[in-house]
Amino acid sequence: MKVAIATDHNGVEQKIELIYYLNSLNVEVIDESKDNNPTDDYPDFAARVAADVINHNCDLGILMCGTGIGMSIAANKFKGIRCAKVSNYDEAKLCREHNNANIMALSYKEDMDTLKECIRLFVSTKFSEEERHVRRINKIKSFEE
Repeated sequence: MKVAIATDHNGVEQKIELIYYLNSLNVEVIDESKDNNPTDDYPDFAARVAADVINHNCDLGILMCGTGIGMSIAANKFKGIRCAKVSNYDEAKLCREHNNANIMALSYKEDMDTLKECIRLFVSTKFSEEERHVRRINKIKSFEE
């Protein structure tokens, strides 16, 4: 599995630790925010990760900013992206299982154990492919047309 990850300038230390964690799970990582600086803008990094997912350069994406909300909003502007702002373990699992989310947005302010477990659940959970979930995702996709 390959995951693209990015953060704004405030979450760099957490991102570095999470890249090591993902590697320990045998996940290959594309770091899309190697060029962080104090005046960077999170939408730029959301666009990079969204492009990686859309272009099949990776399987999933992970975004972080102060709340995760801004990254989620920015990523969801791209056709084919289903970015879930995740705050807990159930959301990390269900956004994949029920919504087939392809990007997860997190707050770098969460404690590291929570971030790691949310990421583990996100990358390890498969889409259920139940008819009701497929039907709902197809309705969402129709909004993009």
